[in-house]
Amino acid sequence: MTTAVIVDAVRTAGGKRNGKLRGWHAVDLASETLKALAERNKLDPALIDDVIMGCVMQVSEQSLNIGRNAVLAAGWPESVPATTIDRQCGSSQQAIHFAAQGVMAGAYDIVVAAGVESMTHTPMGSSVVRDYGFPFGPRMMARYADEEGHSRLQGQGIGAEMIADQWGISRDELDAFAVQSHQRAARATEEGRFENENGKVTAGNSSQITDGSSAVLIMSEEKANALGLRPRARFHAFALAGVDPVTMLTGPIPATTTVLERAKLTLDDIDAVEINEAFASVVLAWEKEHHPNMELVNPNGGAIALGHPLGASGGKLMGTLLNELERTNGRWGLLTMCEGGGLANATIIERLG
Repeated sequence: MTTAVIVDAVRTAGGKRNGKLRGWHAVDLASETLKALAERNKLDPALIDDVIMGCVMQVSEQSLNIGRNAVLAAGWPESVPATTIDRQCGSSQQAIHFAAQGVMAGAYDIVVAAGVESMTHTPMGSSVVRDYGFPFGPRMMARYADEEGHSRLQGQGIGAEMIADQWGISRDELDAFAVQSHQRAARATEEGRFENENGKVTAGNSSQITDGSSAVLIMSEEKANALGLRPRARFHAFALAGVDPVTMLTGPIPATTTVLERAKLTLDDIDAVEINEAFASVVLAWEKEHHPNMELVNPNGGAIALGHPLGASGGKLMGTLLNELERTNGRWGLLTMCEGGGLANATIIERLG
């Protein structure tokens, strides 16, 4: 089987809602990381077989295949194809999976997995136009109704509260984790740990509701070597999980179990973990089930401090994970994140060189 490798990963800085990126059209924002990826690696974009872009709210300026529009906005040849996918918050992590798996299957030599979300211009929920129908049909609503017939399908905030109750996580524990995220993010910024990710982000200039884009350059190891590019990591294992859509956010727990089994590793083998901080309760429930060394989990802070640009977060966190492995000379890295609808992705990479 062909070995799929990461050559590079970049992202924009994260802009808080109505912040410094408010003037950027989503297509142009996405094109920035594409251009940076090609320029940093002196890569002719005409060689790229496909661009797979994650985006959650595919409406308005993020509609009509924003991946393709970003390719054209980047000035890349019209011959470069692109598609746009939605696995909610894990959209660009799923783009990474599809890209790497395409390389491993021999369908691609060079592919870019990317993501974008302008949450200022296209807020959460924008793609639900109630005048034209509701995304949860009668059968799904009936499946998740209470005894009185009322739907139990609520927002993610309610799911996060339910998780905190189920795992016995107190308000003090949630707040302490959030403070730690800010402290780690501030330390990482001061030490320059984010400089190789194409931007500097602090708690002061970003938030959970965030604008941003990311891009990851993925190739076959053979093609990277032929082009004189250094593979920085290889893909080792992938996993998905589905859980109930009411609490919705516990998917990283089974996804982590599955990806470790496929990798024939334990959490003790993992040198760095990035788990998306959609809510503190998500990470702390995962901790209670897997008992990791929390010093290795989100060591540079997470979305609580640095923001969560939905469709871009998977690529963003992959870049952070890759750079952390290189900074600490670690070997194995795990990326996992919860997703709307009760889904999750998990990826294990191995640092090279």
